[in-house]
Amino acid sequence: MSKGLLVINAGSSSIKFSVFALTAAGSDLAPVCRGVLESIGEESPRFKVSDHAGTVLAEVRPAPPSGQYRKAGADYRRRATDAPSASSDGEVYDHEMALRDLLDWLDKKPELPEIVAAGHRVVHGGKEFSDPQRLTPEIMARLETFIPLAPLHQPHNLAGIRALTAVRPDLPQVACFDTAFHFGQPELARVFALPKIYRQEGVQRYGFHGLSYEYIAGALAEEMETSATGRVVVAHLGNGASMCAMQDGNSMASTMGFTAVEGLPMGTRSGSLDPGVLLYLLERHGMGVRDLNNLLYKQSGLLGLSGVSNDMRELLASADPNAKLAVDYFTYRIARELGSLAAALGGLDALVFTGGIGENATAVREQVCARSGWLGIELDEVANAGRRSRISAPASRVAVWVLPTNEELVIARHTRQLVLEH
Repeated sequence: MSKGLLVINAGSSSIKFSVFALTAAGSDLAPVCRGVLESIGEESPRFKVSDHAGTVLAEVRPAPPSGQYRKAGADYRRRATDAPSASSDGEVYDHEMALRDLLDWLDKKPELPEIVAAGHRVVHGGKEFSDPQRLTPEIMARLETFIPLAPLHQPHNLAGIRALTAVRPDLPQVACFDTAFHFGQPELARVFALPKIYRQEGVQRYGFHGLSYEYIAGALAEEMETSATGRVVVAHLGNGASMCAMQDGNSMASTMGFTAVEGLPMGTRSGSLDPGVLLYLLERHGMGVRDLNNLLYKQSGLLGLSGVSNDMRELLASADPNAKLAVDYFTYRIARELGSLAAALGGLDALVFTGGIGENATAVREQVCARSGWLGIELDEVANAGRRSRISAPASRVAVWVLPTNEELVIARHTRQLVLEH
């Protein structure tokens, strides 16, 4: 049986996963399958997995089961089913059950590789971790201390690690951080104008989506056939959205800062706000921390502006004027941030679109480029509509690219390096 790596991105109610096969030395990892376990913590979880070509290998939405699990101490055992499900005796289908089901399913497929290590996406590495880390109890203890810096993401990332440890305690695991790529940013790009006592506590700009930016930095260097890619801004546009200014593949500034709510408007996140707005909401509307969290992370952004949807596809197809407002505001803010990041770089040589919206929304790319013509951007409309990798016109002073990102492959590469090549 061949050997493989498992990549996990654990959220509050879902676990996204990918499997990569180890290949000959000097070759890249081979994608095998990917999928998601959804509705963790609910009565009827869902499991879907497809191969690397997109062919569905399993897709299950079970009805509420009857007594398929029993609990003996901390050990959960499967009785008789080939798909994830929840128990009807009051137990909650949790991350540990989900990962046990996933690994059981993988083990039953002899054509799939044997999992020899796992890599995890972890949002925050704090001021301490600039590189991926092989997980130990001591490293986990340090990562716990970063929960106040990312309370909506870090606990769930760590829950996935603990769950896998419970299921496969001898399996080597690696944490890869979304903040690590931005670790070397200049001090001026990281600090807030706050008293030193808060900076010492770790209140600073960290930046996120670093695994995506790391992949794009390498992919662009391959496209250009040089590591000297120059002054580049990458727009990672999806339900979560941010932008990063790079100099020869190194992060110099980013739109996300202390949290993943700053910067661009997103699917349901507000993006940057005047802090006075928050003071107003606290005083005028009596909001508390939980109310503000809900507003800023779940009720704002494209959804809040449009009142229609947080899905860009639905907004572009809608005749509702508020849907148009949301799209226009999104592209306006991207263009504004592009100008700011170009200023931080002292000019601009290339713009890269990536992420679900960046890779697929032709109209969004068109609007952003039209608003940014003053920078020397000239779009090739045929190339843009044809989904080519380079979509700028030959006469454009700034090259414009569309490159698909692959955060999972970055995690798998780091996992292989830390576990198997050291």
